[in-house]
Amino acid sequence: MQILEEMQSRGHEALTLLHHAPSGLRAALAVHSTVLGPAIAGVRLREQDEELAIRGALALSESLTLKAALAGLNYGGGACVLMTPECGMDDPHAREALFRALGRQVRPMEARVVLTEDIGVSPADIAFVGQETRSTLGMHTDTSAVTGYGVYRGMKAAARFALGSESMRGVRVAILGVGAVGRALAAHLHREGARLTVADDRPERAEALAEDLDGVTVVGCDQILDAPCDILAPCGYGHSIRSVDVPRLQCRLIAGGEHHPLTRRGEDAVKEAGIVYMPDFAINSAGLIAAATDLDMNQAAERVYQTVGRITAAAEQYGKAPHVVARKMAERRIALIGSLGGAGTWRQA
Repeated sequence: MQILEEMQSRGHEALTLLHHAPSGLRAALAVHSTVLGPAIAGVRLREQDEELAIRGALALSESLTLKAALAGLNYGGGACVLMTPECGMDDPHAREALFRALGRQVRPMEARVVLTEDIGVSPADIAFVGQETRSTLGMHTDTSAVTGYGVYRGMKAAARFALGSESMRGVRVAILGVGAVGRALAAHLHREGARLTVADDRPERAEALAEDLDGVTVVGCDQILDAPCDILAPCGYGHSIRSVDVPRLQCRLIAGGEHHPLTRRGEDAVKEAGIVYMPDFAINSAGLIAAATDLDMNQAAERVYQTVGRITAAAEQYGKAPHVVARKMAERRIALIGSLGGAGTWRQA
């Protein structure tokens, strides 16, 4: 893996490897951009090797840059991927030690990095980080619940463009990944009368959801890409839809809570297939918005709804794919603010 080459191609500013033997801390911290402000770094905890952690941090941090820019936040993008310690995370004291060690290591970077929760990490974990550094957000926000509702609202706005109506009644939605965000999304869709098919790499989670929500169909992760549906909602860990699998898709719209479900090559493939893709950084930002501002869940989700509406309006006006329009919008804000010179106050209004 040519790390510097990949960083250069993506426009990253920094990549730091963190290690603290007593706590078992091993992490990759990527800073993609600080043009708009300090980089909000989503913290993930997963069992994976070093190369996957680095690749994940690089991809997630770029997505966070675009998300913050498109949402109108005065932050850049970062990511911190923690590798699960060999001793596991069952001991609460070990968990506290891990996240406090992370906070101490990030303390010298307070001017450039702000940590918040992501997959496998809770507000309580971020509170441990906050005991060691001021550079935290979201410890008082149920980020997953807010994100799930924002994805639901953004999906409705995208459906108006892709399906001709934003009503979810009778719409077939296939959800890949029913962790906290996917489960919240499923509940909102079910309430409106959507027809749900779900899959998860932990089948018991999908089965539990089906027990709670009547009429939900459970399939395997290897089957859901073949499921006849109107909307495919990836809500997993990333790159759920491989480029080679795009011909299998039977959906008309891809819109979900997962960060970077498609590679750039995959984006080109779905465009060629005539499938509308509403990118992650446009539709899954409600949790980040709520954590970074004083907005409540409804207000944060409404901002997502409005943003997706602006994207689809521009896509229709100029005849461009929504994911292309969304990226251009985010990049334009970064370029315009960056052209002003100086670092600004780096405070969210």
